[in-house]
Amino acid sequence: MSERQTIGQMFPNRVGFVPPKPMPAKTPSTANGAAFRDVLDGQLVKFSHHAEQRLAQRGIRLEAEQLHRLGGAIDKAAAKGAKDSLVLFQDLAFIVNVKNRTVVTAMDGASMNDHVFTQIDSTIVVK
Repeated sequence: MSERQTIGQMFPNRVGFVPPKPMPAKTPSTANGAAFRDVLDGQLVKFSHHAEQRLAQRGIRLEAEQLHRLGGAIDKAAAKGAKDSLVLFQDLAFIVNVKNRTVVTAMDGASMNDHVFTQIDSTIVVK
């Protein structure tokens, strides 16, 4: 049940996004049992406006399990005292403000080529 979500479905109140189709009565759950809507509402991870734009521009779609694993990476970074982290996940990279649990920007593998990551104090590699 790994249904992909589009940016418009993830952030329906943003200008320019197509409103999502009505959700079924039963809300899908992530691996830890939290409702997918809770993940999107920012309990595990939030996305800045800039990050939303980058996700849309680069055609990056995140599944509930990926959001949960990203949230787990933020937890690990917070436990080590990190402030701004680079999270490497499969062929994706996210710059995350750990304190606010907010993804600041996102990029795919093609965008990472020859890219220099600045203003980070840690890196988390998620398998």
